[in-house]
Amino acid sequence: MKILLLSSYLPYPLFSGGQVRLYNLIKELSQKHEITLICEKRSQQTDADIAELKKICKDVIAVERRKQWSISNIVKAGISSHSFLVTGHTHPEFAQRVREALTGESYDLIHVETYYIMRNLLQLRMTDDGLQKIPIVLVEHNIEYQVYEKFMQRAPALLIPLLRIDTQKIKREEEYYWQQSNALVAVSREDQAVMKKAGHDSFLVPNGVNTNQFIFRSFEERFYFSKRTQENVKKILFLGDFRWIQNKDSLTFIIKEIFPLVKKELRITNHELDVKLWIVGRKIPESIRNLTNDQDVLFDEKSSGLSTEKIFQEAAVLLAPIRIGGGTSYKILEAMSSGTPVVTMQMSADALSAVDGKEILVGKTAKELAEKSLEVLQNESLYTLISKNGRALVEKQYTWKKIGKRLEAVYLEVVK
Repeated sequence: MKILLLSSYLPYPLFSGGQVRLYNLIKELSQKHEITLICEKRSQQTDADIAELKKICKDVIAVERRKQWSISNIVKAGISSHSFLVTGHTHPEFAQRVREALTGESYDLIHVETYYIMRNLLQLRMTDDGLQKIPIVLVEHNIEYQVYEKFMQRAPALLIPLLRIDTQKIKREEEYYWQQSNALVAVSREDQAVMKKAGHDSFLVPNGVNTNQFIFRSFEERFYFSKRTQENVKKILFLGDFRWIQNKDSLTFIIKEIFPLVKKELRITNHELDVKLWIVGRKIPESIRNLTNDQDVLFDEKSSGLSTEKIFQEAAVLLAPIRIGGGTSYKILEAMSSGTPVVTMQMSADALSAVDGKEILVGKTAKELAEKSLEVLQNESLYTLISKNGRALVEKQYTWKKIGKRLEAVYLEVVK
């Protein structure tokens, strides 16, 4: 098949979950299909990044992404029926590149990555009957209006009225664009249920992981060096991109509520175990750093330059209490593939069909999350069980080869 893939981001280098997902899916699908990618790119992304994608695409057309947080976008969104999100991604040059591609080539389908660039395509479709015959596959990473709703619950009071209006716009837009697609793809069962409630059937294509990259490492291998040097330090890892509100919210929860309970319990039960909270990410906000002066909280921007697989090999456990958003988290899948036990919340476990106490550890409250983190750090049998079962679940359901086949099945369904 000839596929025109439209994306709100350039999927290289692999710094975010969206980039990891789209790059690996293109890599899998390009083995059998011809893909032309039209996308927005950020200013720091280079010609070398585009060249990497040209190795797996027929062509890559990158349009400079406009600044989202601008007075112009804020004013436009404020006086129009379109949300701030759609306003920022409505891009005349992007639409022109799409027009040129569709004029110069015949495509079997159009894959749209995230609903908020759909307006660029549908404006063309309204004036061209030929475009209406090409099926559209819309892939949603999140239910965006739900992300905004959850953020709104924790936002400053002055912002809530504006966020409420914009969230209503997003919900209306999102459901409208779902209706305009020939096939709708969700990343989690939770998102599928929301789509179903709104009257839209969808296909489930979850996130995946490269199991050859994220190699399993057992408890014995992981802590062999510590035993030799008689060190008793174990790192609870938080890993995240702080551009996303989900990660800011999760880390605030950890620093203010969960880790203090970990420390309190250790003072009572185990003076010998030295536990650090290891925070790895680029451009950690000062607002986050200012939440604590605890010497056992390690803010580490330097290690964000390491490969993610090396970070997971050094961590004892991944703590990922995701409260905003949905879908299958890459860092959770990558940790499980690496043999690093994951402590998270029910929403993330449900997204993976992972069972508490078998492949993953789940807590509902800060107290439960702290208890589960300490339990797996101090119980080698439990550590080994969660570690091995987590890897087995990934191998069974979440390799990119399996995920790529699921998306290909969606393509074949809409073109038959």
